[in-house]
Amino acid sequence: MKLADCAEPSGLARRHVREALEGRASPERVDDAVLVASELVGNAVRHTAGGPDCMCVEIYQDVAVLRVHDAARDVSRVRARSAAASLGELTGSGLGLLLVEELASGWSVWPTAIGKEVVVVLPLDADGLSERNVPPYVPAVRPPLAAELHQLDGGHDEFDGRESAEP
Repeated sequence: MKLADCAEPSGLARRHVREALEGRASPERVDDAVLVASELVGNAVRHTAGGPDCMCVEIYQDVAVLRVHDAARDVSRVRARSAAASLGELTGSGLGLLLVEELASGWSVWPTAIGKEVVVVLPLDADGLSERNVPPYVPAVRPPLAAELHQLDGGHDEFDGRESAEP
């Protein structure tokens, strides 16, 4: 779903996630996924110049995978604060990602050829899903777009003129 140039990207993301998961996940998990999408899109709005570009919701048998992409390339700024951090540290930033970390089976951030992508894996069942029970067909972390382009051009980096983000 395209979010660029959207007047209210968080609201659109929440509606899209709710519609995608309604009837496919427990009501509690739908609410959790809506909250996670809102946090991810809100972070892109607050912490990047252009806001989020797009969001994708992938639904598998037992999990949903949310992907939010923006044009900012600095992946080092995307990190959750420790739960043990002082209240003063948490009120500034990082609290949303701490919440995402609590609700998700896992999350990651990847550089892409044109920015970065935050990926969150959420169980669809109210009881959750342990990391060892995530089915092998679920792409917990998809290779970043930059790596895909690197493979396509034979490792010559013709697409974006930079070295691939993958080692």
